[in-house]
Amino acid sequence: MTDAPAQRLLLVHAHPDDETIGQGATMARYVADGRGVTLVTCTGGEMGEVLVPELEHLAADKDDALGEHRRGELAEAMRLLGVTDHRYLGGFGTYRDSGMKWHADGHAIAADETDERAFANADLTEAADHLVAVIREVRPQVLVTYDQFGGYGHPDHIQAHRVATYAMALAAVPSYRRDLGEAWDVAKVYWGAMSATQLREGLRRLRAAGDTTTFEGMDPEGPMPMGSPDEDLSCRIDASDFADAKMEAMKAHATQITVDGPFFALSNNLGNSIWGIEYFRLAKGVQGPTDADGLETDLFAGL
Repeated sequence: MTDAPAQRLLLVHAHPDDETIGQGATMARYVADGRGVTLVTCTGGEMGEVLVPELEHLAADKDDALGEHRRGELAEAMRLLGVTDHRYLGGFGTYRDSGMKWHADGHAIAADETDERAFANADLTEAADHLVAVIREVRPQVLVTYDQFGGYGHPDHIQAHRVATYAMALAAVPSYRRDLGEAWDVAKVYWGAMSATQLREGLRRLRAAGDTTTFEGMDPEGPMPMGSPDEDLSCRIDASDFADAKMEAMKAHATQITVDGPFFALSNNLGNSIWGIEYFRLAKGVQGPTDADGLETDLFAGL
């Protein structure tokens, strides 16, 4: 670790593209700042919906080759963000995308059937041990993952939260699995979050622009199940200078993200405010110095 950056961030995400949508700007900013950024992706995203007509044959119910394709998309996205340390949990192909379906209330739930290799079915200790090895190797001061609901209920997001939380605890125990490396206690853990206030404002702008299909059924003045109340937010990273890099990285995930619709047309005009500012909830550790809004401006604040 003598040649490693002094400050190191580890992110644990479920599928390729989750990292870019959630923390792409933060990742790019920290790379540019000379901080260490390591991404662990838990599955290949094999069950994702293919949005490119000429690539529909890759889908799980056809050629079942989407995971390998998304592996390339993720590599390109990381190149665009400048992230050079990316791993798959246990190695690529160890865990498969579990799939999902939508509940009538608008959140994701488990699919009716899952593959035996599905990440949601993984043994928790076995999966955590893969991550313990990474934590002890990288020795990050900060870890970022999902909240206990996985943001919107996807079983793989929930499992990523469980694995990251368990692995973080196990990695700090000196007598646990010495063969996985020297014990390391992660100082701060954050859950990626979206500001409910920001979500409402974005929806208002979309509706005012005549877009009634993006986030269909969501009322800007109604419940925001995917948004966190502002009082729950702990940190706001302003990475506006890297909003364009985040947008380009999102375009790299072409099978999963459509970037030519009204949502992204409006987003491009508001790119810095929509894509360049990312929010977090502190789940472990002590909140560092804050701004006038009571929010940290750096995930490493206080360390």
